[in-house]
Parts: sequence; structure tokens; C-alpha cells
Amino acid sequence: MAVERADVCVLMIDGNDGITEQDEKIAGRSHEAGKACIIAVNKWDIVDKDNSTTNRYTKEISTALAYMPYAPIVYLSAKTGQRVANLYPLIKSVYAEASRRVTTGMLNDLLNDAMTRVQPPSDKGKRLKIYYMTQTSSNPPTFVIFCNSEELFHFSYRRYIENCLRDTFGFRGTPIKLIIRERGEEAPHA
Repeated sequence: MAVERADVCVLMIDGNDGITEQDEKIAGRSHEAGKACIIAVNKWDIVDKDNSTTNRYTKEISTALAYMPYAPIVYLSAKTGQRVANLYPLIKSVYAEASRRVTTGMLNDLLNDAMTRVQPPSDKGKRLKIYYMTQTSSNPPTFVIFCNSEELFHFSYRRYIENCLRDTFGFRGTPIKLIIRERGEEAPHA
């Protein structure tokens, strides 16, 4: 399938139809494959618009593709060429974000700061201890976090760390993969 071969997926949504079930399936494949993605709403030249149309479309797309908040949305017209030229620099930018490498030192500075701001979770008197984080690959950016207990590393704290990575380093347009390992487990090599 084209998604697996792509460096950056551009999900083209028909502005007249809005996001369809087929669009959602393709977006899901892109996300699951770890591909950088841009959402392009085409035929924007013929969509009846008022002051809230763009916001309404953006909200509809964001709701349907809630698992892809990282994907930028662009409104364009392939027929008239409106904003099409903006797509190419965005593709390059998103690819660069997906290819970004961050040093282990910078990641651990971010991790220490994040743990200072929001203490890791605990359960039944046992607290999650995070030892360090390292990036093992890019496209998509993949990070391994070593800790004392994978079970204590709740989804909400995982999301918090992902948000800290995005706030600090960007990664616009690309999914981030976090792998949690207990001390003593090997980091996967890419």
C-alpha cells in the first residue's frame, strides 16, 4: 500500500463531503504505520463559507482524528492552485520533524524537568522511578524510557511525557512512539 512506501502522507479530504469513513481508515493506517501526515482539505474554493467555516471543519477533523492531534491541517484548492504552493514547504518541514534526532542528554534534561513539574505516579505505596530516556530511531521518532515498573507508567503520564517532547522539540506532523522498559531490559535497536 502507498502508506507504507510514503515518507509523508497527505490525506486529501474533499471539502464538500467533509471527513468520510474512508478518510478515517486511511488516516488510521498512516498513524499505525508511524508515518508523518498532513491533512489537506481540497475544493476549498467551492465550499460555502462564513466566519466560522474553517473553525467548524477543523473541529470536525480534530474530533474524527483525535488520535492525530500532531497533523497540521491545510485548506486548499487543487483546481485553482489556492494555497497548493504552501503544501510543499510543509511536507519538507513535517519530514524534517519526523527525521529529527535528539541527544540523550537533552532528553534526560527534559525528563528531569518534567518529573519535577509533575511527579511520576504511584500505586499502593510504590512510586514510578524513571531512570533515563533515549531516542532509538526516527521516522517516526521513537524513544525508550527505562523505569522501575512498566505497570506504574500509566497512560496519562505517557501522554504527559509525549506532550513535553512536543512542547520542547516540536515533532509537528509526526507520531511519537514511546517504548517503556524496565531496568535490565534491552532497548530495541533500529
